[in-house]
Amino acid sequence: MATAYGPDTRDHKGSGTRGHTGQGAGPQGQVPVKHFLPAALRAPLEARSWRELLYVLLSLPLSTAMFVFAITMTSVSAGLLITFIGIPLLAVGLAACRGFGVLERARARGLLKLDVAEPVRVRGKSGGPMSWIGAVLKSGVSWRHLLYALLHFPWAVFTFCVSVTFWSYGLAALTYPLWHWVFPVFAGINGLQLYGDRTHAEYLDSPVELAATSAVGLVLVLVSPWIVRGLVSVDRLMVSGLLGPSALSARVTELESDRGVVVDTAAADLRRIERDLHDGAQARLVALAMDLGLAKEKLTDDPEAAARMVDEAHGEVKVALQELRDLARGIHPAVLTDRGLDAALSAIASRCTVPVTVEVDLDARPAQAIEGIAYFTVSELLQNVSKHARATRATVDVWRTSDRLMLQVTDNGRGGASAAAGSGLAGLTERLDAVDGVLVVHSPAGGPTTVTAELPWRG
Repeated sequence: MATAYGPDTRDHKGSGTRGHTGQGAGPQGQVPVKHFLPAALRAPLEARSWRELLYVLLSLPLSTAMFVFAITMTSVSAGLLITFIGIPLLAVGLAACRGFGVLERARARGLLKLDVAEPVRVRGKSGGPMSWIGAVLKSGVSWRHLLYALLHFPWAVFTFCVSVTFWSYGLAALTYPLWHWVFPVFAGINGLQLYGDRTHAEYLDSPVELAATSAVGLVLVLVSPWIVRGLVSVDRLMVSGLLGPSALSARVTELESDRGVVVDTAAADLRRIERDLHDGAQARLVALAMDLGLAKEKLTDDPEAAARMVDEAHGEVKVALQELRDLARGIHPAVLTDRGLDAALSAIASRCTVPVTVEVDLDARPAQAIEGIAYFTVSELLQNVSKHARATRATVDVWRTSDRLMLQVTDNGRGGASAAAGSGLAGLTERLDAVDGVLVVHSPAGGPTTVTAELPWRG
């Protein structure tokens, strides 16, 4: 949903760039590998280039087999459709094409480092053979596998010819000075014939011509990996687009995962509320009831002691009320409902242990659910600043860009925060992801830390 973000993703005038950074070192914290040669020169030596060439070489025989099978299967099935045999034969053929898809995804995963998810398996509703046949024939994934088998063959022939031509000519020309002696020894000619007719022939045999041929070969060798890389990019699109799950299926899987996160989060919140009530206000009210009972017993015998106990109980009532207010604020603060994000975030900032500057630039209010998630996101981030950042100041910026609500919390603390699994930021990331939101963390060692959250507006 979001791309890469830096620590400054807005112009403070309402326009912004979708992004997020946050307290946690993700891929941005990885140390880049240093190379002594530029990419154009080291490409022929990289394992990636040879894996891609191997992929192209294997594509021709495999695609030929898939194409022949697909053509034969569809032709025979179409011819037998007037009988009952054609329908199950077509279903079996489509299932076999899905089997070829498993091989192609494995080949792309191993040689192209392209990880394509398995599509949903075909299952009949009743479990019988006729139900399975109907499910296979109605499955769009099955027909996309057949389309891949038909389309990939001509492309595999083209990529094979181009790749083998460039690589073979390049390597042959580059090494020509090493094997040009073969021609005068075994063929009786001076060298590789460049031109010839009945009256004249031109051979590559002089030192200058040998050097020029080798130079041309070097250029071809340097160019060949990039040509192959451009060709296999089309293969990547075909594999991911035709052999992977459909967009609808992927979206359903994502929503199912998000629903699980929402359910788990709601259950955790309920357990927290129950624990806070049991250990806090409930226990305090029980003790208050006991104290008032004792004061009632002493009221006639020792009025002064009873008055002291009532006074202490009055103080306990105030503490219990404050705990209940804090608990209610943790569920959903009234100031957020009444006055919106600006006032609610200012209230959070006033309770932070470091000075916080809040800037909210919104011309309207988002949906209540999104507003609540934004409030609790900023609340948790400011708690992290108070507990872990060792910062002396922090800023909170909220703005809208297109149909997205953007939040950015920055502090000048020690940095090094992480959104790795098991951390509080990881849980926050899951909560935002459940509503199609995004959280990005930018927190280099030594600081500063910037966390940017992106939420749908849904106003």
